[in-house]
Amino acid sequence: MNQLSEKTIECPYCGETLEVLIDPVDAGQQYIEDCQVCCKPINFVVTETMDGDLTVSVFSDDEAF
Repeated sequence: MNQLSEKTIECPYCGETLEVLIDPVDAGQQYIEDCQVCCKPINFVVTETMDGDLTVSVFSDDEAF
């Protein structure tokens, strides 16, 4: 069974620090989730390191990723 990973991100719009849960099946995926504070759409890019750890990068709509 896959375990969810808790990651800390910073909203690219309001700068608020947020805790998000990432599913390992999302590795290699890109998706949009609204900020829990300012409600703006955050672009998430989930990758997996060689060690099997998940990393999350977040971008605003006007940033290239």
